[in-house]
Amino acid sequence: MIPVHEKQVVFYSEKYAKRARAKREAALEKARVLAVANPGNYTNATSYGAAKYIKKIEFDEDTSEIREASSILEIDIEKVKEEEALDGYYLIVSSEMKESNDRIIDMYRGLWRIEESFKVTKSELEARPVFVSTREHIEAHFLTCFIALMLSRILEIKTEHRYSIRRLLDAMVQSNCTYLKENLYLFSYHDEVLELIGEKTGIEFNHRIFSLKEIKKILGDTKK
Repeated sequence: MIPVHEKQVVFYSEKYAKRARAKREAALEKARVLAVANPGNYTNATSYGAAKYIKKIEFDEDTSEIREASSILEIDIEKVKEEEALDGYYLIVSSEMKESNDRIIDMYRGLWRIEESFKVTKSELEARPVFVSTREHIEAHFLTCFIALMLSRILEIKTEHRYSIRRLLDAMVQSNCTYLKENLYLFSYHDEVLELIGEKTGIEFNHRIFSLKEIKKILGDTKK
C-alpha cells in the first residue's frame, strides 16, 4: 500500500449558499405537494429531488412507483436542518501540498469556471448539435459560439455576477419589439435583469417605444 498525502481546504461562499437554499426550496415545494397529494400519482423519476425530504416513503423496485403509505407523509425537518447547516461550505481535497489555501481555492474556481463554460456553450449558446459539414463552416460556427461566450462573460462581470448567464440571455432574448406605425416599435418586455443590464450598458431597456432611428443608433453605439 502506497500512502498518498492530501490537503483539505474548507471555505465558505455566500453565492453558493444562496444557490443551495434556492435549489432546496424548489425541491421542498415539490415535496410539500407530494406529501399532501396522492402518492400514487408520482414515481421515482417524477419525484426526483423531492422524495429525500419526505419521511416513510418507499418505491416499488419493479415499477418505480411510490408504494401506498400506511401513515400520513411528513417533511423530514431534521434532514432539512442538516443541509441548512452546511449551506455555502466547500471541501476541496488536493494533492498539491505546497500550494497555499488561497491558491488551491483559485485553481478550483478556475476549473469550475471552465466546466461551466462548456455547459453554457452547449446549452444556452447551442454549440451542439452542429448543422454544418464543411471545415470552414464548422470553424465559423464555433468561433461565433466562442465570441458569444466571451461577450456573455463580459456582461456577467459588468453586472457583478448578480445573475447567471442563462438569466441574462433569457432576459435579452425576450426583449424583442413589435412594429406599431410610422417607424415606431414597441418593446413590451422588461424585468429587473434588463434593468441592471441597461444600467451597466447605458441602454434604456425600460423605454417602451423607440423609433427606427433610435434603434439604429443604439446598435451603432454597441459597435464602438
